[in-house]
Amino acid sequence: MDRLTATRVFVEVVDRGSQTAAAEHLDLSRAMVSRYLAELEGWVGARLLHRTTRKLSLTQVGHELLPHCREMLHTAEMMQATGLKASDGPSGNLRIATSQSFAQTWLSPVLVDYLARYPKTSVDVLIGSQAVNLVEERIDLALRITNQLEPNQIARHLGDCHSVVCAAPSYLARAGTPRQPEELTAHNCLTYSYFGRNLWHFTGEQGEMQVPVTGNLSSNDTAVLLEAAVSGGGICMQPLYAAAPLLEAGRLLRVLPGWQPQSLGIHAIYASRRQMLPALRTLLDFIAERLAADPLWQAR
Repeated sequence: MDRLTATRVFVEVVDRGSQTAAAEHLDLSRAMVSRYLAELEGWVGARLLHRTTRKLSLTQVGHELLPHCREMLHTAEMMQATGLKASDGPSGNLRIATSQSFAQTWLSPVLVDYLARYPKTSVDVLIGSQAVNLVEERIDLALRITNQLEPNQIARHLGDCHSVVCAAPSYLARAGTPRQPEELTAHNCLTYSYFGRNLWHFTGEQGEMQVPVTGNLSSNDTAVLLEAAVSGGGICMQPLYAAAPLLEAGRLLRVLPGWQPQSLGIHAIYASRRQMLPALRTLLDFIAERLAADPLWQAR
């Protein structure tokens, strides 16, 4: 039997939790999936899975072998893509993890343009605000807006995400407009769960300043906080790319224009520099070029 296919079957069974689900995804019979697993176990010389009627779990050997199997499949895809003629362009599917606000507000139209330029590629966008395990979740690229990368991560800095402090005209008319950052302590501040929840950082002519803030609403979603601000719920500090349409429409007003809130880096995180698929390399360059040409992301 084809050992590469047997390896793919093993990984799919683990990821999908059952032989039946893997068989459906791979368009194979369940009996054929069992044969491939038996073939791989015979090649390795050890059982890889505990099989019961209720549960499927990895043996110790299976745990140790799984990351190598994923790497083997990734290398096979890279070899296939590299073997294509240059005129054919990149091909294959890419799995991207990023936040909902970034995907909806900025990334989605960029991906549409990329896919139009490289029609043999496809993209699967996975939404989430927290860091992901690239290997375990089979992610090719994670796009994160943060200043706190995890140690030993392979990352490429793509641009800077600027923030803006803003509030609805109705809130400012009711509670007053702060003129200095320290005045925020007297206001209801709508805070982001993963960044600056209790302390907002500013830079101005007087130097750097840290202001403790409090409020009655926090969230890990930018859209929730912006909608709350539009409804007059308080003052928020959110990414400029997300708040810009509301500022232009006058639904939100910029607060403390003489002070620059702390910016965050936007980073591309991936598993390996040496074994990068052509589709991933071209997508990274495409996103970097778009960010560099967009005033929202340029240095201030």
